[in-house]
Formats: sequence, C-alpha cells, structure tokens
Amino acid sequence: MPGPSHRFIDERLAKALSHRLRVQILRRLEEAGEASPKELAQALGEPVGNISYHVCILRELDCVELVRTEPRRGALAHFYRPKVSPWLDDEQWARLPAGFRREMLSRTLAEIVEQAATASREGGFDGPEAYASRVVFTLDPEGLTQITALLDETLEAVRSIAAEGARGRAKGGRHTSKTIATEVAVMHFRHDSNQRT
Repeated sequence: MPGPSHRFIDERLAKALSHRLRVQILRRLEEAGEASPKELAQALGEPVGNISYHVCILRELDCVELVRTEPRRGALAHFYRPKVSPWLDDEQWARLPAGFRREMLSRTLAEIVEQAATASREGGFDGPEAYASRVVFTLDPEGLTQITALLDETLEAVRSIAAEGARGRAKGGRHTSKTIATEVAVMHFRHDSNQRT
C-alpha cells in the first residue's frame, strides 16, 4: 500500500502535470537534457515570462533542478534539467486520483484531435512518413495484456529515437538542414466501458 512518500510524489506529479505548459516544459527538458527558460520559450513558442513562471513552479515541486548559470548580455541565464519524467508509468498513473486522470486524458485527447485536424488541413499527412491507421478487433484478457506491452515498447522506442536525435543535435553530431516537428499518438481503448472482464 502506498505510504506518505508515494502520496507526496503523486500529489507533486498531479500538480506538475495539471497545466499543459508544464507538461510541455518537462517533455522539452527531457528531450534536450537541459535548457534555459529563454530556450524553452523559443522552442515552445511561448512568452519567456510564462515559461519562467511555470519553471519556477516545477522547481518548487522538485520536478526540475538548476544545473548551471551562464552570463548572457549582462544577465545570468539559468539552465534546468528534469528530475521527473512527464511520461508516467502504469503504477504512477494508477496512483493519481481518478478525477485527475480523466481530466488529463480528456485534455490530451482534445489536443491530439486538434493537432491531427490541423495537420490534415495543412498537408501534415501528405508525406510518405505520415501514418494513420485504425484496427477494430475482439481480444481475450491475455491478448489485451500483449497489446498493452507492445504499445509500451513502441512508445519507449519512439522516445528513445527522439532523445537520441536531440542529444546528437545538442552535441553538433547530427547536422541536418532542418528539423521537423512531428507527433505520435497511440490509443488502445474498449468500445464498451460496461463490459469488464
């Protein structure tokens, strides 16, 4: 049974992930390894003041830490790295309050649909690398477990590829003419929530 330390971690993660921008900051930091609020603002297309405010909240929640400072044009740039992952494992997700999980999932699904609809209107699915597929099937409990494990492995591989690319660019190892913003969304859900096995 989770003890007080688990409850603290869950509450901290719930608060950290309760704002869309904090999730994006943590994802960007995990990808880049470390970044300043100014770099985060440029990458996320947000005002520096907004980013600084949410980085401050993440620091108070012990989700990011200051790793170094650097003089920049008469000021001091602060560089942060993540202490928690924005990607929750099954156990962490299960320990979060049910209401928070539903709210976060609803927000995530709305963002996925909005981004995908925008991409479809603007040619984001035109290239040969684009992929959209849907499969409807019936599974037994063992099959459900196997599908879940496969999707976990796939997402972990996607994150690893993205992180490797970011590290390579940061070290100057990957010299490409341009980077392309992409998104991978994976969903596996029951059609009838009342049919529980």
